[in-house]
Amino acid sequence: MARHFSYEFAMKLYGIPNCSTVRRARAWLEARDIPYEFHDFKKQGVPEDMLRELSRHLGWESLINRSGPTWRKFPDDRRAQVADFDSALGLMRENASVIKRPILDRDGQYQVGFSEENYGAFFGE
Repeated sequence: MARHFSYEFAMKLYGIPNCSTVRRARAWLEARDIPYEFHDFKKQGVPEDMLRELSRHLGWESLINRSGPTWRKFPDDRRAQVADFDSALGLMRENASVIKRPILDRDGQYQVGFSEENYGAFFGE
């Protein structure tokens, strides 16, 4: 049975629509009637201020999807250049597909990636 939530704030989900993990997160939210605004990295760009905020809280390393095919396609020398936030930001601007996703912003509280367990805990299920 779906729980219904009422939120006094805007919730935003960042990602790429054809990403399977983003699709699972969207389905999870929609099955629970949790409203959110979707921000498509490919069409709307990558918001640098949000990435800076996440980097301060979670570390820049958590923003790079090192297990995804996009990361693996980069040559070793390009991957080796990613050594701090600024170099990671350059890579994320170059190719948004390297960003770990989805990123959920719920009133300044963030979840990076998706798992049913983490979302359940995040929403108090």
